[in-house]
Parts: sequence; C-alpha cells; structure tokens
Amino acid sequence: MNDSFGVDAPVYVISVAAELAGMHPQTLRQYDRLGIVSPGRTSGRGRRYSMRDVQTLREVQRLSQEEGINLAGIKRILELEHEAEQLREQVFHLANELEAARRAVARRARPPRSESGTAVRGELVRRTRVTIFNTAEDDGQRRDSGQEGPGPDRIGGDGA
Repeated sequence: MNDSFGVDAPVYVISVAAELAGMHPQTLRQYDRLGIVSPGRTSGRGRRYSMRDVQTLREVQRLSQEEGINLAGIKRILELEHEAEQLREQVFHLANELEAARRAVARRARPPRSESGTAVRGELVRRTRVTIFNTAEDDGQRRDSGQEGPGPDRIGGDGA
C-alpha cells in the first residue's frame, strides 16, 4: 500500500479491495448498489476503492457480524457518523472564527498605551462637548431664580 496517495485516493480495483476487506467482490457490488460504500469510478465505469472505503467495508463487516446490525441500520449509522464528522468540522471552524473575533474585539477595546502607562493620542473613543445657546430674548429671571432642569426655552423642555 502506497501512503503517498492518501486514504481517499481511489486506487484499488474491486478484487484487491475485497481481499483487503476480507469480503467477496460480489458483496462489495451489493454494498455499492445499496449506497453503503460508494467507490470512485474510472472512465470505463470500473470501481476504484480507496483505503477509506476499505476501512468502511471492515466496519460494515464488524457491525454486521459482531453487533448483529442489518444493512439498513449500518447504512444509517454510517450516514450519522458522516454527518457528525461534518458537524465537528463546522464547530472547529466556527470556534476558530469566534476566537479570532474575540481577539479583534479585545484589541479594539484596549486603548493603546505608552510606556508610561498613559493612553496614547488617537484613541477610538471620542469626546464631544455640545453647548446650546438660547437665542430668544430672555429676561434672565428663570436662570437667576435657581430653577433646575430644562425650561421651555431649553432643549428637552415641554414648553411651546
């Protein structure tokens, strides 16, 4: 077996794959028809099995002989295992994306500091002071009377 092809390379003809899996070639054909193991195909439609296919065939044989599971059950088990593997892969990628996002947020939330520990100019936080002047003529009584809160001539007032 040449490992340079990788476990998914479809390199084994049906007779070799059957021998590696400890099965009859006709059994492999039946599993292909049932969709339990789907080998690659050559341009002439000949089956080519990968090492992963052979490992799956061995697992099918174990589930059938040792666990007593029928072929429909085995097919469902293999489908669920495949789905679980895809979900694990998706969770792995999402966890990486989440960690990268958290690091980015942490970098933005932390203002840059100088060596003395003081904040460096150019922080993301901006402070703005707004001053509103009343342009209407005012007799000055309201401001001098000690009344607090917005009056009718100030922003937020309820006067007309």
